[in-house]
Amino acid sequence: MFKVLLVEDEEMIRKGLRFTFDWMGADCVVVGEAENGEEGLRQIAALRPDIVIVDVNMPLMDGIAMIEQSVEGASCSYIILSGYDEFRLAKAAIRLGVTEYLLKPLEQEQLLAALERAKGQVEMKRQYAAMKTSGTGSGEAQQASVVKLPGKSSRYVTKMLQYVQEHYKEKISIKDLVEKLEVSATYLNQKFKSETTYTFNDFLNRYRIQKAMEMLQHSDEKVYAIAADVGFKDYKYFIAIFKKYAGCTPSYYQETYVHEAKEDHDANG
Repeated sequence: MFKVLLVEDEEMIRKGLRFTFDWMGADCVVVGEAENGEEGLRQIAALRPDIVIVDVNMPLMDGIAMIEQSVEGASCSYIILSGYDEFRLAKAAIRLGVTEYLLKPLEQEQLLAALERAKGQVEMKRQYAAMKTSGTGSGEAQQASVVKLPGKSSRYVTKMLQYVQEHYKEKISIKDLVEKLEVSATYLNQKFKSETTYTFNDFLNRYRIQKAMEMLQHSDEKVYAIAADVGFKDYKYFIAIFKKYAGCTPSYYQETYVHEAKEDHDANG
């Protein structure tokens, strides 16, 4: 489960979040609370949460200042809450790599979606840290995967996997395989899901995002160009799908992980 820390000066909102949201259903557990940024810093150091949900406007130390002071020493993901739709705050949050910027009053569905993205970001950071700890080189440490290929597969599924790998840059769908394999789309979907755990479209998106991640690590191309290179013609849709599977935006992924790889390289000479 993912450990969550709530940092909010308004007790009614803080307690409401803690006791009315289905944390177990979101695979999360609230490990602590803080009512200002200074206390939040102490709780982050003591509890080492995976996700911090923090209000912007608080006494003693606001949410942005708290994140700025904790972001270097902590590996958690942040979700910001605010009662004010201020572009300045949103811009600062994005600069700090905040997963989500949510406005009060908060809808349950909004928080759930934000938590999913934060969990994805946490998982990626865990993979990266584990690879570095195990002695994996920084270049390989960037290969955090959002898609897994089955060890063994039937003839139909093998053909489907090969088709995606060979044509992911193009506009494709499962309908393209119906005529080639001479079976129905329904049968192919069921077969593919049972052997890979993914739907065909889910696998296609995951495979494209995996390729995009590899290109972001090793290419100087702009994000919109990489989106087109891996088969996404709609740039906004690419951003949404990347955040869904990788837990962060493509630009944040590129800046964070390429920067860390460079630091590892410089440290190792």
